[in-house]
Amino acid sequence: MIENLIKIILIVVFTLNVLTTANEKVIYAQVGESVSLKPPEDIKNKYTYWYFGKDNGLQLAWLNPFGGRKVTQVEPWNRKLSLSTHALTVTNFQEEFFGEFFCKVTLNGEIVSSSTKYKLIKLSVIATPTSLLLLPGESLSLGCDVGTPQNENIHWINPQKEREHKNHETVSKVATSEDHGLWTCVVENEARAQVFITVIDLFFDPPRQYTSTNSPLSIPCSLRANITWEQVKEKGAQKIQWHFLPKPSLRVTSIERQRLFILSVEDPLTWKVDEDRGLRPAPDLKTGNFSLTRDQGVEGDRGDYVCSFTFRNGVTLSRSVHVDILQIVSSVGTNIRSGQEVNLSCSTAESLPSDAMLRWFSPDESELKQSDHHGAHLTIKAAGTGDSGRWRCELWQGHVWLTTEIITLQISEEGAHEVKLGAWMLITICSSAVIFILLLVITLTLCHRRRKRKMKPGRHQFCQCKNPKPKRIS
Repeated sequence: MIENLIKIILIVVFTLNVLTTANEKVIYAQVGESVSLKPPEDIKNKYTYWYFGKDNGLQLAWLNPFGGRKVTQVEPWNRKLSLSTHALTVTNFQEEFFGEFFCKVTLNGEIVSSSTKYKLIKLSVIATPTSLLLLPGESLSLGCDVGTPQNENIHWINPQKEREHKNHETVSKVATSEDHGLWTCVVENEARAQVFITVIDLFFDPPRQYTSTNSPLSIPCSLRANITWEQVKEKGAQKIQWHFLPKPSLRVTSIERQRLFILSVEDPLTWKVDEDRGLRPAPDLKTGNFSLTRDQGVEGDRGDYVCSFTFRNGVTLSRSVHVDILQIVSSVGTNIRSGQEVNLSCSTAESLPSDAMLRWFSPDESELKQSDHHGAHLTIKAAGTGDSGRWRCELWQGHVWLTTEIITLQISEEGAHEVKLGAWMLITICSSAVIFILLLVITLTLCHRRRKRKMKPGRHQFCQCKNPKPKRIS
């Protein structure tokens, strides 16, 4: 009998515990955000009451099935509550709002179900440094505090949307450029607290740029997006410099590193020119743009350009940009006689990326079709006057245009007549010389044979006189 009674008591306690747990919801929130508390069931055609602190405590709001509703006007809740059939919403959640909320649903004066308790737990992020502003190499510490001794499942998600390996509420590391962005603390795979970490760095522009003597030159260098000039000064920026290391060539033999510009981070911001190569810095430096430009490239632009940013603590941010020149070379120059074969080559000093492509564009009157012009080399079998004009070579990477080079060919029709006339004259002269030599050989041969006949011994000659006279013998 006693054993049965104990079993019944245990069952009742277990059932009450399950019901209590089922009617209690834990919600994590941050100070300043909006929190929505959803009723436990469909409250259509029912009366709904919301309380704070305890069941039947401070009434925050009520809603009836006839459209009537009311929210409390007392402080500190005034103008922070809104009510609908879907939820009770608390805007700009304050420190004193953390605690227990209760929702009671009735129908015809009777309680439909036991009150639902919402336990609001403060979720906060603790960051070091508190300014949330770092340079690469500085220490970063992030903590996620849930304000209770419970062993919640807490982990962090970094700006790359990847979960940090350690399943812990704290992240400690040396900051890198990849740590820039939104960090998210996740509690019980549901609640989220976010903090934005700013790591000052230069924007990752393409490390290789292309230009030509017919295209503008742009050497990019800028702060990454959403970083202000005031933040840069706050971290102790000292100076910005541009250096150039030319690539050796037939025309450029000096490979010493040259400093092009230097800028001290003091008002007014003004670039000092050390080596004038005709490059122009960006006009408004406070926008974080330190790029160099020129209207046209030259062959001497080929090489490496380094943009560096130095801070008081010794940290230096730098980006290197390699510039290459697109050139067109003609096998016979640009002044061409009609009928000549012309080979055009379009290339850079170094090999192009695998996804790069060259496109040729011929003059409008050329007989070569546009679809035939792909690749670094183009051959005009017999140049005609229609091939005179601008031949354009464009460099593309995927669907992005990089640069364009142009060569102008001049095809001369008069030159063709001179070529033909010169050829016929050469043939005529050669033929005459051959005939002359043959005649000379024949003449010499005949003369030689005749002389041999005259000098042959034992040969008698007969007199061919009309009145021959006998020879007297004395």
